[in-house]
Amino acid sequence: MKKADFSRIPASTGTPYPEPYNEQTKGRVTWPLTKAFGLSQFGVNRVELAPGSWSTQRHWHRLNDEAVVVVSGELTLVTDDGEEVLGAGDCVCFKANDPNAHHLQNRSDQPAVYFDIGGRDSYDVTTFPDMGYEARIQMTMGFRPIKR
Repeated sequence: MKKADFSRIPASTGTPYPEPYNEQTKGRVTWPLTKAFGLSQFGVNRVELAPGSWSTQRHWHRLNDEAVVVVSGELTLVTDDGEEVLGAGDCVCFKANDPNAHHLQNRSDQPAVYFDIGGRDSYDVTTFPDMGYEARIQMTMGFRPIKR
């Protein structure tokens, strides 16, 4: 498969945040495109936000750059600098290690769709200042026999 068939890519709903921080993101549906294609050097997710939903809690990444491209609908970007309305075709980027926390909110009455593009550094730390949390990738070591 070269062209993404969203009907065949398993989607996830919401986010794994602890209660009550997951409430605002329950209307988020994500299709992990690069995972579906077996890519590992960067990540691309197609995300649909229902009216009233948030993309994430406000956050910033220590090691991974991030970009968002809006496909349809209207989203409000919320950062430490304030708020900005985004529409179809708009793009915003966030450089790694810039502690200006950000997220998107769908304040409209229509669904919004965007692509979230980011690095996949396994040592990245994501800081959520409003929650008072940070998140790190948890890696596990698995063993398997050597094929000879």
